[in-house]
Amino acid sequence: MLHKDITCSVCGLACDDIDIELTKNDIKVYNACSMGEAKYHKLRDPNRILKPIIDGKEAGWKDAIKKTAEILGKAKRPLIFMGSEISTESMRVGIEMAEYLGGVVDGNSTMCHGPTVLGIQEAGLPSATLGEVKNRADLLIYWGCNPIESHPRLLSRYSLFPRGYFREHGGQERTVIVVDPRKTPTTELADLHIQIEPNKDFELMSAIGAVINGHDIDKAVGGVPPQTIRRLAEMMKSCKYGVIFVGLGIASSVGKYRNLEKAMRLVRNINKYSRFILLANRGHSNVAGFNQIMTWTSGYPFGVDYSKGIPRFNPGETTTVDLLARGEVDAVLVVGADLGAHLPREAIEHLADIPLISVEVAHCPTTLLSNVVIPDVLNAMECEGTFYRMDNVPIHVRKFAKSPLKETKSTVDTLKQVLAEIKKSKG
Repeated sequence: MLHKDITCSVCGLACDDIDIELTKNDIKVYNACSMGEAKYHKLRDPNRILKPIIDGKEAGWKDAIKKTAEILGKAKRPLIFMGSEISTESMRVGIEMAEYLGGVVDGNSTMCHGPTVLGIQEAGLPSATLGEVKNRADLLIYWGCNPIESHPRLLSRYSLFPRGYFREHGGQERTVIVVDPRKTPTTELADLHIQIEPNKDFELMSAIGAVINGHDIDKAVGGVPPQTIRRLAEMMKSCKYGVIFVGLGIASSVGKYRNLEKAMRLVRNINKYSRFILLANRGHSNVAGFNQIMTWTSGYPFGVDYSKGIPRFNPGETTTVDLLARGEVDAVLVVGADLGAHLPREAIEHLADIPLISVEVAHCPTTLLSNVVIPDVLNAMECEGTFYRMDNVPIHVRKFAKSPLKETKSTVDTLKQVLAEIKKSKG
């Protein structure tokens, strides 16, 4: 059976033009990139978890829910970690659970574009949708990112190649600039590759801003000659519609969120002369959704601590890596994420020493450390929900396959069962 216009749940593009053909013995995927195609083959993954596991042994569904509620209910400061390949509806239940337990709730942005979110808090985000980029942009700047590998369809669907309403000739009407210390597949497509020295992003943005404001520079900044800086500033001022795509190359270099704050202020300054926006290349499919729902629920975007009865936010204190490295949480629930494969050693050592529960589709390093493993439903395949694209546009995703799990309809359902059991045990 052919299912058309399915939404992909891998990267922040949330491509909604995927066609899936399901047969008895095969899965055929059309329009998706290699990452998306691999994701859909999880429907027939032989390593998929189909039964709960408690302390390394298969157990009943109700026993796993009860054990999870017991662990979290007894914890003094539990951590609820919400992965990004689940719906915002699931995230909302996780946030409610953390608030009820007086614990901490966090998501993937704490380890990726967290600095970008902090930069938005400092300067505000001059942004637009990817549709605007497709239809209007004539200058594309990829700063600290390599979308050909991280977002394989960004250039073909939204930025460089597609024909837009005001860009009828597609890539022939667009100029591409890549700011990156190294050569990547994306730099091969660039009209101008600015090979900046590592950790000099803030200085180069400051120099560009100075030139735009009428000042002259006579020295290289970050290894970039002054004539190149002047040329870049003039291109930014004279374009009709420009966009800067920022990646983790900026967020993870020296300066952290101050780099993003500077980038956003630079874009606001350029808008005196031309229309310019900034978009963050969010790597995970619904990581933007967690920031959105966390913010309108608590006022803060990630790493929110409810231990004092009110939401508290302090990156470096209430964020996952820091809490685990300092041994400040005594139980962890991980939903749709693999902390065991991505955290530093000190955090993993504490994770292995405390009760750990995973809600997961297939085995991974985190499930191997877990005391309780609860099978999960494949979001955007076996259950519907809401996913936010990297430009913060919410998209409703439809299900097209039937889940093999009989005890739950979705991740939302599973988490609601856990929360109901917690409330029951606490009277």
